[in-house]
Amino acid sequence: MTLTDPHPGPVAADPDGPPEWTDVCAFDALQPDLGVCALVGGVAVAVFRCWPDDELYALANIDPFSDASVLSRGIVGSIGDAPVVASPIFKNRFDLRTGVAIDDPSTRVAVYDVLMIEGRVLVSARPIPVAGALTAP
Repeated sequence: MTLTDPHPGPVAADPDGPPEWTDVCAFDALQPDLGVCALVGGVAVAVFRCWPDDELYALANIDPFSDASVLSRGIVGSIGDAPVVASPIFKNRFDLRTGVAIDDPSTRVAVYDVLMIEGRVLVSARPIPVAGALTAP
């Protein structure tokens, strides 16, 4: 499901300051264990509300194995204590906390910070940096 909300839009836009946040939808519009796709900073982001504790997760919607924008339509579940989404194309599973592919840890999708403020779900326009990743000079 792709959400069309009457209130989406950037919350702050300082390129040198904290990340820009996009108001994606009302928290109650998210169904447990079903993803939605939202345009955040020009990027398709999959947003998930996971049962039973209503944790929120956001990751890039592009499945790196099929190059299709489909992760928001994936099957949500868990492996041990790790919340995961399985892509609907080749069924590759991704840890919702880290974006790492369970079956190929060398592959990762970008992960985004998510906040809930006054019943609204906000997603950062900047992905969370990968620990140990090289940065451009």
